[in-house]
Amino acid sequence: MTRSDPVAEPFPDNTDALLALGHALREAGYSFTTVTPATHAIVNARSQNAEARNLRDVVGWSRPFRAEILPAPLLALMREAGAVVEDGGILRPTVRFSSLDDELFAHSSYPPSATDAVFFGPDTMRFVGAVLAHLAARKTPVRRAVDLGCGSGAAGICIAKRSPGAEVVLVDINPAALRAARVNARLAGTDGVEARHSDMLRDVEGAFDLIVSNPPFMVDPAARAYRHGGGPLGAGLPLAVVEQAIARLAPGGSLVMFTGAAIVEGADPFRDAVAEACGRAVLDWTYREFDPDEYGEELANAVYADVERLALVVVTVTRP
Repeated sequence: MTRSDPVAEPFPDNTDALLALGHALREAGYSFTTVTPATHAIVNARSQNAEARNLRDVVGWSRPFRAEILPAPLLALMREAGAVVEDGGILRPTVRFSSLDDELFAHSSYPPSATDAVFFGPDTMRFVGAVLAHLAARKTPVRRAVDLGCGSGAAGICIAKRSPGAEVVLVDINPAALRAARVNARLAGTDGVEARHSDMLRDVEGAFDLIVSNPPFMVDPAARAYRHGGGPLGAGLPLAVVEQAIARLAPGGSLVMFTGAAIVEGADPFRDAVAEACGRAVLDWTYREFDPDEYGEELANAVYADVERLALVVVTVTRP
């Protein structure tokens, strides 16, 4: 090995070649469940995992590898896509592919430490699960939907698969996320999905039957786009999503948001703020703790000195 510490690589920008790589992986029967960065670090640190031994090790676990372990055509596709970099005789992947909803989703390689990293992990799966549960219970069809802060585009793409003829817009402020979302939409065969650069909903017009969002909710010193929520205890972006959704929901339309909340001395200031915003607008809303205690390691940071737990929450807001 020429370098012991993993280094974040930029997300590739050759989207056509990346799409071809995705198709090749699917044809090869590839699948992978992406874990949290903490679990990823532990598993990759095991001595037997210092180098990749197979395809899953390369484009799933982001392990350095030697060219001979991959079929030549597949390695050629990776090179063309910019999905691999040379490092003194060792190759390093710059992209991962993860499985969800019988599809493959391209996203940033491990570690996702770049400020514009395209994140995909267990929270993505939880978020999509909440969205699909809402869709299953919904009594009217979705005609227009937006995945706000779409990242890999997973939620919006899963909506499009279940809503034939619907207009589905994937929006993000991160150009790398939009590149990944476009590749993933094409790979899933949802070519009618549009990925558009927008700061929140400022560059997207009109009302929506369904707004979904998985906004970051932590205070991140590196200000990574997928992780830093800003505002009080990371609640800045989640609250902004609620406010924008309130203004843009069509009659009968709903917001489904999966995010986190910092609990302080038994109180949930984020829930209180959601209640106040929905009360002013006279909208129906629900608020459910999906998991009462996640990311406990973050509480060691000084900014969370008064926080007793970080909860994962599902918020729905509906215009009657």
